[in-house]
Amino acid sequence: MAVSKTRTPEEIEKAINCCFKVFGENYVQEFLSKYNDLTLNKRRNISWHLIGHLQKNKVKRIIGKIDLIHSIDSMELAKIIDKHSGDKNIRTNILIEVNLTEENTKNGIQRKDTLNLVKELRRLAYLKLLGLMAMPPLAKEPEENRKYFRELKELLEEINGKGIYGSKLNTLSMGTSHDFEVAVEEGATIVRLGTVVFGKRPQKDAYK
Repeated sequence: MAVSKTRTPEEIEKAINCCFKVFGENYVQEFLSKYNDLTLNKRRNISWHLIGHLQKNKVKRIIGKIDLIHSIDSMELAKIIDKHSGDKNIRTNILIEVNLTEENTKNGIQRKDTLNLVKELRRLAYLKLLGLMAMPPLAKEPEENRKYFRELKELLEEINGKGIYGSKLNTLSMGTSHDFEVAVEEGATIVRLGTVVFGKRPQKDAYK
């Protein structure tokens, strides 16, 4: 997946021409602008993922436009997404974001609470849980994050082994431009690539 936050539609067009089809956005307002420009106006056949923290009051605006939300960290947020998905009679694909480092400054649910959230999500008819996502700390060496990638995979295997969700989870969103090779070795199915696709991010965010 190409992480296209702060990137212009023109830059995304170049990535599309290089065969990228999946793009990750962090901010709802920025995403909607690009969705209107590329998907609605230019009819580009691409898939949009939301990888940043999702504010509850903005959920309604993205339902039906986002193919996968990576950052579910509470039942409260999940219920709001389920309600708006039900209003449109569609199912929304989600991942649970797990805070493996238990840092207060990071989003995501604590590992110890993840299994209970998975169980609760079974009650929501308009959501489909596909797997897990994690954002390890920024490390000097990619190898330093191997333990976190391995831990996330083990957690997914535990969920599947116990049959907690019902259907098998098969998606692991982990790894960035800095450490994606290690993440793939540990079982990543989605890697979030920004710098290696687009180059260094601009200092000024044109969308904020």
